[in-house]
Amino acid sequence: MITIYHNSRCSKSRATCELVSTTYNTVNEPVEIVEYLKTPLTVDQLKALHALLGGSLRDMMRTNEAEYAALGLDADNVTDDQLYEAIARQPILLQRPIVVRNGRAVIGRPPENVAALFD
Repeated sequence: MITIYHNSRCSKSRATCELVSTTYNTVNEPVEIVEYLKTPLTVDQLKALHALLGGSLRDMMRTNEAEYAALGLDADNVTDDQLYEAIARQPILLQRPIVVRNGRAVIGRPPENVAALFD
């Protein structure tokens, strides 16, 4: 199963979906498209996704969004729990797209990053 956390208004997200369906998914694995703005992830789901991605929690956030600054998330004293809660409440803060396959995840920025999941 391939899961794509997708924002249909984002050109990178649309391009990633297209690459997965036309280039990388050569064995036609089932694909689940999660429109996370319509169906926000829970804190537990975000933690699991972050564990698959690895790296800094802020790497899976859109730190350039107005909500990021408005909520004061750029402060040094903001905890990971506060960041998870912020993403759950304001899903626009989640980086996009994120593709999950076989217990691994990557951010599709650029879309070609997802090739690593199909090696």
